[in-house]
Amino acid sequence: MTDFNLNKQQKEAVAHESGPLMILAGAGAGKTRVITLRILTLIKKGIAPEKILAVTFTNKAAKEMRERVLQLIDSDSQINRPVAARATGFGTPYVATFHSLGVILLRENARELGIKRHFTIFDRADSIRAVKHALKHLGLDPKQFEPRTVLSVISRSKADGTQAKDYHADIADTWRHTLGRIWVEYEARLEKEGALDFDDLLLKTYILLRDNKEVRERYQNRWSHVHVDEYQDTNKVQFAITQLLVGKKANLCVVGDIDQNIYSWRGANLANLLAFEEEFPGTTLVLLEENYRSTKNILTAANKIIEKNVKRKEKTLFTNNEEGELLSLYSAYSEDDEARFIVEKAQGLIDSGAAPKSIAILYRANFQSRVLEQAFMYAGVPYQVLGTRFFDRREVKDVLSYIRASLNQDSQGDIARIIGTPPRGIGKMTLAKMFEGNEHELSPAAQRKVADFKGILSAIRKSALTERPSETIRFTVQKSGLEVKLKGGTEEERERLENIKELATLASKYDSMEPEEGIERLLEDAALATDQDSLEKNNNAVKLMTVHASKGLEFNTVFITGLEEGLFPHEKMGENVDDEEERRLFYVALTRACKKVFLTHAVVRTIYGSQSMQIASQFIEDIGEDFLEIQNEYESPHERKVDLIDF
Repeated sequence: MTDFNLNKQQKEAVAHESGPLMILAGAGAGKTRVITLRILTLIKKGIAPEKILAVTFTNKAAKEMRERVLQLIDSDSQINRPVAARATGFGTPYVATFHSLGVILLRENARELGIKRHFTIFDRADSIRAVKHALKHLGLDPKQFEPRTVLSVISRSKADGTQAKDYHADIADTWRHTLGRIWVEYEARLEKEGALDFDDLLLKTYILLRDNKEVRERYQNRWSHVHVDEYQDTNKVQFAITQLLVGKKANLCVVGDIDQNIYSWRGANLANLLAFEEEFPGTTLVLLEENYRSTKNILTAANKIIEKNVKRKEKTLFTNNEEGELLSLYSAYSEDDEARFIVEKAQGLIDSGAAPKSIAILYRANFQSRVLEQAFMYAGVPYQVLGTRFFDRREVKDVLSYIRASLNQDSQGDIARIIGTPPRGIGKMTLAKMFEGNEHELSPAAQRKVADFKGILSAIRKSALTERPSETIRFTVQKSGLEVKLKGGTEEERERLENIKELATLASKYDSMEPEEGIERLLEDAALATDQDSLEKNNNAVKLMTVHASKGLEFNTVFITGLEEGLFPHEKMGENVDDEEERRLFYVALTRACKKVFLTHAVVRTIYGSQSMQIASQFIEDIGEDFLEIQNEYESPHERKVDLIDF
């Protein structure tokens, strides 16, 4: 095996060929490099590239892994990979997220499952709409059964492998019993619209593999070697899918870090990693503890934080990097004072030559971004709040809804969205008659309008199934009437048209595929886009995001804000918060930084409209004063030389 400048433990992981392998990889330990080189090594040992599957959690991680693997394969002189294979995607490892893998398996087996091949994927807004419809249908008060709460319970249940028909509750438990009724009605709405929600992409894949031996064996034969990244974040259904895919041969490599398990609230199950060696006897265990990202001081602080946790496998990160600067601590009087300090430091770093994109501001709760955004805007420092996704823009969703509705005319949500965009004289009463199947009751004029609309959808469907995706986007904009409306509208509308043109440009990357496959992939990627995908836009700006959203990213300088008891570590009202998970979350925040960490907290903070005195987070004390440099103790507003500005 080529050395690739790997350390001893990395070499062991890369060289492992068959049987179960568990790689416990600390933050910044080069796990993506190890996985990609392991895939390359398997191919060089004779494993057909298309026999290798790699699954991870985010589109960004999957894209990075896919590109690295293909680059390694194409640059290796010992691998004879025809140009045709590179162009078509055949003869290459399959790299995907769990959800996109589910989409592929469900589409390929739609007939066996009794679902549409072109099923609609409900996003969270669609799912909340369906829950509200269920509540209305059952005559229930949405204030008593809050739709988001209901959806969260359904989502967690699906993540545990439970279907609506199996959700039984004691009739004396009124809330749970009623929730079961809501869930059944929710599923009926999904079925009526030919749709699946995010959780169905996993749950139905699990049921397909569990209940259909022929299908299960087909995929076990398709992929002889399976890799799962971020294994600590798998839920029960993802764990079961993994088991069913690898079968008895158990050529499974999982990579994970218990210390970075921060998603228990959405079903991530630590037991999957802790019990891996029991589930897969004969497991080879490799520890990757050398960090290549951060300075010694940052790692020491991270180790001091995480060593207090009990539910973990023992490991200690170390690095041969420089000792680096101490972590800076700023005690602000208020959140405005905190924001001003952060902006001034960020501006100073930029003035000294730092790229704005190399700086990240992390916070525990989304509400903290408001005052930070205002401070950055006031100071004129370029910034980007993670979460403004391209595919969430109204005009982009309109175009995609036209295409989805053309392929699945049962998708009432999409039809309701676009039937009046642009206006075509079809009102709510006409729409209701359409959905009820009572178009014959409409006036002749209304029937003609509905027929014209359906003609538009039919034309778009024909384009989607026969033309390149980029051409279908252009055709949809023209055929729907959106182009005429936006081109002749206000400056804002013309900007929206530019965004649609950008969608056509993005769609061109699918043009090399068969038309139907290409348009399916475009719609799939749009539906499964995550906050991190927005990082590619407005690239050279300071990044503002929650700690959860920062997982998997790295920056030269990281500000961790709001380090106060009740905020970070967080205390959610009416919920049990896992203290160890809060500590893991802070560990993740620290290990995003390569060179410098700033820690900030406020003595007074306004939360839910009320000012309250805050106590500094226990995490600050855990790091210890030997690794902290105090930037400035807070002063009362009367003692400050400069008055506080209310941004």
